[in-house]
Amino acid sequence: MSFATVADIDEFVTTLERYERGELTPDQWRAFRLVRGTYGQRQADDAQMLRVKIPQGVLTSEQLDALADVGERYSRGFGHITTRQNLQFHFVKLHDVEHAMHRLADAGLTTREACGNSVRNITACPYAGVGADERFDVTPYAEALTRYLLRHALSSTLPRKFKIAFEGCAGDHVFLGINDLGFRAGRQPRLPGDGGRRHRDHGDQRRRAPRVPSGLRDPARGGGGAARVRPVG
Repeated sequence: MSFATVADIDEFVTTLERYERGELTPDQWRAFRLVRGTYGQRQADDAQMLRVKIPQGVLTSEQLDALADVGERYSRGFGHITTRQNLQFHFVKLHDVEHAMHRLADAGLTTREACGNSVRNITACPYAGVGADERFDVTPYAEALTRYLLRHALSSTLPRKFKIAFEGCAGDHVFLGINDLGFRAGRQPRLPGDGGRRHRDHGDQRRRAPRVPSGLRDPARGGGGAARVRPVG
């Protein structure tokens, strides 16, 4: 389930050292650290906001422990939950960011592309997998797209941030309309293998096949279609 890699943290440390040696301009350092989930705060000389990606808002107990540890050791004892199912910590010292990232990575959590001009955390309906009226669970499709786009060559080189969401219920709990790209679960009015003919008994909802975007029909391979949708200016 891990979304983390130690290589991301090593790159952060190396790039910070280059910045401190004067090899990078402040603008170059800012662009780099933002895509690694680190905002500079104006309230203090050495204060960063560290944002942690929580894809689809799904966490394990081990990951909750890691988040609590980061909050207690490196922040103010608590964090803030964001509208995109992230969790962020304020007043983290710049040289503590590395240690916080390692603690998060041990539990499979990453800050990669949580901020900046990148594909932000992909959200999913909070009732995914348990909603009484959901057409099908969108979680595996949202996770597959998350893994496809995380560290993708395009994901951190966009002109602006790009937001994606998945909804499986009849209602719109994830607010698809405020996202750049939204996927809504649907059902085809035909039986699998019927040659495309419409199913005559439209009341038999249980036998209709899920309508999944063609680029996401296989959760293990999906994402190519979404990668071709991106801002151009």
